[in-house]
Amino acid sequence: MGLKDNLEFEGYQVDIADDGDKGLEMILKNEHHLILLDVMLPSMSGFDVCRTARSKGITTPVILLTAKGEEIDKVLGLELGADDYMTKPFSLRELLARIKAILRRADPGNSKPASRNTIVGKMEVNFTNYQAFVDGAETKMSHKEFDFLHYLWDHRNSVVSRDNLLDNVWDIDYIPSARTVDNFILKLRQLIEEDFKHPKIILTVHGVGYKLIG
Repeated sequence: MGLKDNLEFEGYQVDIADDGDKGLEMILKNEHHLILLDVMLPSMSGFDVCRTARSKGITTPVILLTAKGEEIDKVLGLELGADDYMTKPFSLRELLARIKAILRRADPGNSKPASRNTIVGKMEVNFTNYQAFVDGAETKMSHKEFDFLHYLWDHRNSVVSRDNLLDNVWDIDYIPSARTVDNFILKLRQLIEEDFKHPKIILTVHGVGYKLIG
């Protein structure tokens, strides 16, 4: 309730669910600009809520809130599709800053309109509107997956290290396992490559990172 009061004071409209089942139902039935998701919830954990929402095509940005500080928990949350991660206790000022940063990235109205879609392999991408199409059909991707691909595209034909991806895409102050980046690369290859097991668009530079050819 303290978070609700402070967010409303900042001008946000806030919906609250007090357990995981209710939260998931709210996410699936209503449109929101951002989801603050506590990991330690009754009935269904925040991890499970996030995983299920993403599997249902929900791309709304998610910030996970938890008292757990271990790296494995952070990595798991990001791999399930969360956009950011905050460990309790945290300052309200920092949370508000992260909320504003994510909403700026997620809101096409705060960006210059794209004149055309970008072709990346077999996928057509509009980075401004967060839309992706494969064979003419829209493909659901999380905002973090769009941001991840956008960073690779902005640095196309150059080698990008895992650390650079983590530092510039997640804006978080810890270094998760390289598995986090590798899993995102695998997802993107499955969407972009003609044969993701033999990639020609997103190449692995062993011992360094990745290179997107464009």
